[in-house]
Amino acid sequence: MGRHRSDPLSPARLVIVIMVAIGVLGLLMVAVLSFLNSTDAASEPVRLSTSPTPTAAATTPTAEAETPTLEIVCLAERCPVFVRVPGGDILTDQDLGQGQRVRHFEDDLEVVLDDAGTVQVLENGKERPPGAAGERESFEVSRDPDQ
Repeated sequence: MGRHRSDPLSPARLVIVIMVAIGVLGLLMVAVLSFLNSTDAASEPVRLSTSPTPTAAATTPTAEAETPTLEIVCLAERCPVFVRVPGGDILTDQDLGQGQRVRHFEDDLEVVLDDAGTVQVLENGKERPPGAAGERESFEVSRDPDQ
């Protein structure tokens, strides 16, 4: 039995070691960044409740007797909903849970429903015909001048 001697690192082995080290550092950076982003998101709570979403008009004394321009009620376990003022502020961009609802009193609204069959939509207090299950639907709602 002769002496065992280890060969010095060949260039191919050296490249593999360096690539593994870079990969580990990359994964570590991704983990740190995702942790930092999750703590930023946690500092801004998302309101998910069965009560109406407050809007500027909802804070006025007459808003209680007023019919909302738009009311969306979730009928499924998860209902992705997006509502905004045309060309302006985003009012709702969230997944509603079963039974949850959002109400908006603005004059003009743009609505996007990822699954139109999972929600009940009321425009100015009147039910909108339900959309097809599984289909994305986009539409605009304007306040009824009589309200």
